[in-house]
Amino acid sequence: MKIFKFQILNRVKNSLCLLVVFSLFSGYSYAQDITSGIDSTSVKVGAQITYKIEVEVDSTKLVVFPEGQTFTPMEMIQSYPVDTTKLDDKFNLIKKYGLTQFDSGHYTIPIQKIVVGDKTFQTDSLKVEIRDIVVDSTKQGLYDIKPYIQVEKMNNNWWRLPLYILLGLLIVGGLLYWFLWRKKPLTEEEEIALLPPYERAKLALQKLDDSEFLVQDEIKEYYSELTLVLRKYLDEKVYDKALESTTDELVSRLELLKEGNQIDFSKQTIKNIESILKRADLVKFAKSAPDVALAEMDKQTIATEIDHVKEVLPEPDEEEKLLNLQYKEEQARKKKRKKIIISVAAGVGLIVLIFAGFAFKYGFNYTKDTLLGHDTKQLLEGQWVTSSYGVPPVKITTPEVLMRLESPVPDELKEKIQVTKFGFGTMLDDFSVNVTTQKFAPQQNQQAQQQGGQQPEQEDKGIDLNEASERAIKQFELNKVTDITVKQEEFTTPNGAKGLKTFGNGHIPVGDSDNYVSGHYIMLHFTGQNVLQEIIITWKNDDVYAEEMADRIVNSVELNKAE
Repeated sequence: MKIFKFQILNRVKNSLCLLVVFSLFSGYSYAQDITSGIDSTSVKVGAQITYKIEVEVDSTKLVVFPEGQTFTPMEMIQSYPVDTTKLDDKFNLIKKYGLTQFDSGHYTIPIQKIVVGDKTFQTDSLKVEIRDIVVDSTKQGLYDIKPYIQVEKMNNNWWRLPLYILLGLLIVGGLLYWFLWRKKPLTEEEEIALLPPYERAKLALQKLDDSEFLVQDEIKEYYSELTLVLRKYLDEKVYDKALESTTDELVSRLELLKEGNQIDFSKQTIKNIESILKRADLVKFAKSAPDVALAEMDKQTIATEIDHVKEVLPEPDEEEKLLNLQYKEEQARKKKRKKIIISVAAGVGLIVLIFAGFAFKYGFNYTKDTLLGHDTKQLLEGQWVTSSYGVPPVKITTPEVLMRLESPVPDELKEKIQVTKFGFGTMLDDFSVNVTTQKFAPQQNQQAQQQGGQQPEQEDKGIDLNEASERAIKQFELNKVTDITVKQEEFTTPNGAKGLKTFGNGHIPVGDSDNYVSGHYIMLHFTGQNVLQEIIITWKNDDVYAEEMADRIVNSVELNKAE
């Protein structure tokens, strides 16, 4: 019985050994063909992990690597090209992937499938750790969450307004050019009007020939046009009231001109003119109806008499020619002046319209200051500078770089007090910023403590910020600032430094005159061991841009206390 059990145990052991050997052989064979791994099992949030799959195959087999987001919960950010190397009669294929994860924690890279020929293989799953980025709160200050503030939505279509203005300018300019400045082609009537009176009369008679008045038996219209041609010519060249004169008045005037030897009309010319004008009067007012042949003869007579009148008209002298030339030049100047006035009026109107549009959208004062310029507005919208001033440093953002200013210290106190001062502008300007750091020796005598507003008082228990503020106010008074109001409150910088804020308004002198303007001020005082730091901002009243600058500067102040 014991021998039988022993044989069974030997068979089991042999089977297990064969199974282990077979498993090892199989794993070895698998490991030879396909391997996978990662370059790191622990990385920071957002860092890249390189995942590599290596396959060894002969040249006859097709290998298909994983594609797409098959690495979830890891995110594939890059798939690198396959790197191929030849090993004897086989190829070694290496495929790499860049993986990442933006949340900390422990993750598992899932099993990946690789197709080699007609067989599918699987890689092992891998564990990775994604670590948080550690923040040293002793070096990096922690701040309260800022409250929500309402901001204006950014206008991404800023280009539309300049485009509309440009289109308006082009349209107005095009209209002015087309209707005012363009040399327009003359109409037939305008071309005829530019002809001399004689040529106009002859052309009118020619058009009368081409008319259908006689064909349509419109005798009245025919004689009306015929006599109008004659009267117009006489009106321009002989008698300037020929159009409104009666036939008898016109004939009497022609006879008077002949008798006065002003124009040498022949008696036959006057007689023919009188005869045709009276026949026309009978046609127009007495409904007389001469035949067509007589009407055509009267036209020929009018044409002949116009020629006779032209022949007897005296030539204009030089003075008359000069007056005529001057008249034409004056008319041209008036026409040009009229064009200029219309163009200027249209331009001014367009400018007013654009200004009104800007004023409606952005406000009148902002539009006016943008177009005409405003010093503090330019400062506000310029390139601001963030820098540190003094030791220990005061970090502050200002519209201009603060320049080092002289701050004299009595000789006997130079070893006990160090004063550095930086500033931009003075209280007499539209806007000013001054940053002053006063550093004291550990033991300061009483004389230094009472230095007229320049040096703050230091006692064993530290520097009194209220007294420092009072001395700064007294310095305002020494500069002739009057009616000063004072308000105070605690102030804390974004990096946690606590100080005193003093603010108010007053009347600032204008130069050396007796005039004053209203103004505002803000003072910030901070103290550390043997150090007083002072920031003073001043600006004129009713200046919204300066007020916005002051708020921006105050909110930017950060400092490191002296140790």
